[in-house]
Amino acid sequence: MMNIAQYLDSTYLKTPQQSGLSEGETLQKVKDLAHEAIDHKIFAVMIRPDYVSEIKSFLNERKSDVVLGTVIGFPEGTYSVEEKLAEAEKAIHDGADELDFVINYNAYLKSDLELIKNEFLKCTQLCLLHHKIAKWIIEIAALTDQQIADITKHISFWAEENFNPEDLKNIFVKSSTGFFETQEGKPNGATFEGIKIMLNNAGKLPVKAAGGVRTPDDAEKMIKMGVKRIGTSSALALIRNESSSSGY
Repeated sequence: MMNIAQYLDSTYLKTPQQSGLSEGETLQKVKDLAHEAIDHKIFAVMIRPDYVSEIKSFLNERKSDVVLGTVIGFPEGTYSVEEKLAEAEKAIHDGADELDFVINYNAYLKSDLELIKNEFLKCTQLCLLHHKIAKWIIEIAALTDQQIADITKHISFWAEENFNPEDLKNIFVKSSTGFFETQEGKPNGATFEGIKIMLNNAGKLPVKAAGGVRTPDDAEKMIKMGVKRIGTSSALALIRNESSSSGY
């Protein structure tokens, strides 16, 4: 059986307000996620910026090589480039290894390519300067198939045009936040169709599927299609060969 764990970003991104938990309970939940990743050799944990410093210390104390990721401009993507850079700089200072930025897909939908190109170049440059991974969430549930192809192709072109070839493996295109509200029960995360479009247009950039990968079979199929990472709040269920009812 495929070793799914090495592809997984084990994710907890709810705020205390969203979950109904206290700050202390949320921190404990995030620590439990990190502990689970250590015990089960899950590649990475993906958490809110507020908890990066604490979890970095937690991982360092245990001499763990679990990768620590966080989200920037999350989940709407409408932060200004200055706000995204400031949030990213703090996350890097606090110890994040990987930063998943929500691209301003609303600006893209308004045909403001200059805005999203500017934020992509500046934020990616910051990450590469500090030897961090940058992932760009395009929120495929908000886009048509044609738009998924177009925005992925633009990100690929900008990356290849502006960064060194050896850096491209550290610039991902990612499908979803898992927080986008869809209508009529439509999926708000990765779908096989959406991921195929991304893979066909990402050029030399790796692709991360996030949200909606709920069974080991789905995870294996995504990996065989070519995704390099999978974001999920059900990492343990997937590596135990169980299905998940979670929304992410």
